[in-house]
Amino acid sequence: MIEIFSERLRDLRKEKNISAKQLAQAIKVSDTAIIRWENKQRIPSMENVYNIAIFFGVSTDYLVGLKDY
Repeated sequence: MIEIFSERLRDLRKEKNISAKQLAQAIKVSDTAIIRWENKQRIPSMENVYNIAIFFGVSTDYLVGLKDY
């Protein structure tokens, strides 16, 4: 799960041209947290997965690899 989440988070940020700092500010976490999630060093809480999904307009299932759309 963490591999898929990390890749999808990074891909969504790049597609939307959003920096780690901008995303961090939007979902109220540190930019270090974003970087650690993308580098597979930490697993985000479900609340943070939910907030990321809302921010990017995707489902949590997509973010964690349960769906491909």
